[in-house]
Amino acid sequence: MSTNKDDLDYETTGHEWDGIQEYNKPMPRWWLWTFYVTIVWAIGYSIAYPAWPLINGATAGVLGYSTRAEVAKDIAAVDAANAAINARLEEAELTAIAEEPELLTYANNAGAAVFRTWCAQCHGSGAAGAQAGGYPNLLDDDWLWGGDIAAIHETISYGIRNEENDNARYSEMPAFGRDELLEDEQIAQVVNYVMSLSGTPQDASMVEAGAEVFEAECAACHGEDGTGDRFQGAPNLTDAIWLYGGSYEDLTETVVNSRFGVMPAWEGRLSEAQIRAVATYVHGLGGGEDAPAE
Repeated sequence: MSTNKDDLDYETTGHEWDGIQEYNKPMPRWWLWTFYVTIVWAIGYSIAYPAWPLINGATAGVLGYSTRAEVAKDIAAVDAANAAINARLEEAELTAIAEEPELLTYANNAGAAVFRTWCAQCHGSGAAGAQAGGYPNLLDDDWLWGGDIAAIHETISYGIRNEENDNARYSEMPAFGRDELLEDEQIAQVVNYVMSLSGTPQDASMVEAGAEVFEAECAACHGEDGTGDRFQGAPNLTDAIWLYGGSYEDLTETVVNSRFGVMPAWEGRLSEAQIRAVATYVHGLGGGEDAPAE
């Protein structure tokens, strides 16, 4: 740039700002040739590889390259490398997996990966669940359907209350209020009684009457003492652990409209080795139980 026309060795573009004129200097040849090479490269690349978007998909490219195919190849390679230990995992007795250190280490690592991919969306990345959505905490020792590894494996395989699998665990709590099975006063009474089993009722004067309602309407599933029935997936009401919340309002909502949580069946979506791995992982999180004595 220059403010003195006599000092210019090149033509100007005619642009001027505050007395400063712009040279009309050509780009360096090396820069131009580099630019031309990039254009040729881009054209060649778009012909050789997938590049141009279409209504459905994109141009395939003459080399037939596919990132999906590359990922599939990598997955196949990993599956081939793990085939032997996956076979061992599928053949082993569920209760014997913990007795083989190599198999247990593999199952925990593979199970953690499965959990983070497929289970964490509901149960949380740390497996602590989410009370607001009715997703169980897998870290404690409170299990609706049983917490030994065989029970966990069955729950993962078939799911709960889903229409996808005929073997899904199934139970259904009546909607005592919505279906007019109980009057509002009876609902208030039984809610106060249930609260008294593990804490302080909102209205202690209703507890005695609530016990009678509970015996007539609820004990068949939850047991006379309120400790639940795992065969039916009926929760223990005495341990102050609540899947949908234990406040007066939460319990009233449960009694009035019932709850109907659904878990998908993973049989057919995951391999048997993956199901066994994630069952082992969940069992080892802290709340897993020993197998029942035969």
